[in-house]
Amino acid sequence: MADDAAPDAGAAVLTSDTDRLIDRASRGDLRALARLVSLIENESPELRPIMRALAPRTGSARVIGLTGAPGVGKSTTTGALVKAYRRQDRRVGVIAVDPSSPFTGGALLGDRIRMQDHATDPGVFIRSMASRGHLGGLAAATPQALRVLDLAGFDVVLIETVGVGQAELEIASLADTTVVLIAPGMGDAIQAAKAGILEVADIFAVNKADRPQAQQAVRDLRNMIALGQQDPERPGWKPPIVSTVATTGEGIVELTDKIDAHWSWLSSSGERERRRLNRAREEVAAIAVGALRRRMGRLPEGDGLDELARRVAAGEIDAYAAADQLVGTLVTQEHSGRAGRA
Repeated sequence: MADDAAPDAGAAVLTSDTDRLIDRASRGDLRALARLVSLIENESPELRPIMRALAPRTGSARVIGLTGAPGVGKSTTTGALVKAYRRQDRRVGVIAVDPSSPFTGGALLGDRIRMQDHATDPGVFIRSMASRGHLGGLAAATPQALRVLDLAGFDVVLIETVGVGQAELEIASLADTTVVLIAPGMGDAIQAAKAGILEVADIFAVNKADRPQAQQAVRDLRNMIALGQQDPERPGWKPPIVSTVATTGEGIVELTDKIDAHWSWLSSSGERERRRLNRAREEVAAIAVGALRRRMGRLPEGDGLDELARRVAAGEIDAYAAADQLVGTLVTQEHSGRAGRA
C-alpha cells in the first residue's frame, strides 16, 4: 500500500528543528521563512505536519495575482507595487513563478534580478519558484508557499505568474484580486476574448501606456467589457481599466486604489469567503490528483498506465474502458492494503 494513501499518512510529527523554523517564521525571520518554502517546494517528508501546523494560523494576507503575456511588464509592475505598498508601511511577500527549462528542469529566476531594489528591505520577501512543468502559470507548491508567507505576517502577497499567454488562468482560483496586464501593440486586447481573461480579470492594467497605441488598447478593452455579459459570479463589480507606466511609477497609485476598492467589495459582498472556499477546494483537488498519479506510477507492470496506454493505442480497448480499469485497480489495491493492515 502506498504511504501517501494510508489513513495515517498525515500522522508524521514535526521535528524540533522544523518546529523552531515555524516559530521563527511566524515572528518574521526571513531566513526561516525561506527554509520553510524550500522544504515545501522540495516536497519534504515534513510537508504534511508543516501544513497541519500552519492551517489554523493563516488566512489574513491579501493575495494579489498578476498575469499577462510575456513582455507586458509583470515583473516591473510587481516591483512598482512593492514600492507603493512599502510606502504605506505594509509588509509585502512576492512569489514569482518562472518557467522551467524543458532540458534541465531549472529556471532562470530572472524576477529576483529585476527586483534587486527590495533585496535588503526586511519588510519584503521575494521568492522565485520554478514551474517544473506545472501548467496554468503557477508552480505546484504555490498554494502551500502562500500559506507560509501568510503565517509570517505579510499584509500583501503578490503572485506573478509564469507568463505563458493564454493558459495561465489558474491564478484566478488562488488570488483574492487578479490583475491582468495588457501591453499596447501586442495584440493582447484582442486575444483577451479568446483566452478567457475577461472572465478572470478583476482589474485590467494597460502597461507601457506611454506608447502610441495605448489608448487603442484601452478602447478595445472597454468595448469587450461592454459586450460581455455581467458575470453572475461577480454581481456589482465591473473590472476597471488603469493605464500604467511601471518603469516610472505612473498610474501605480491608481492601481493600488482600485485593488483596495476591489478588496472592500470582496468583503462587503461576501465574495471574499466564496473565493477562499474555492481556493481550498482547488488545493485539495490538486493534492488528491497528485496522490493518485503517484499511485499509478507504482502499480505493478501489466496493471499500470503504460500497459493500458499500449492497449488503447493498439485499438484493443477504448480510453474510457482503460480509465475504468485503472481506477478499479487502484480501488482493489486500496482494499488489499487495508485488509493487510487489519
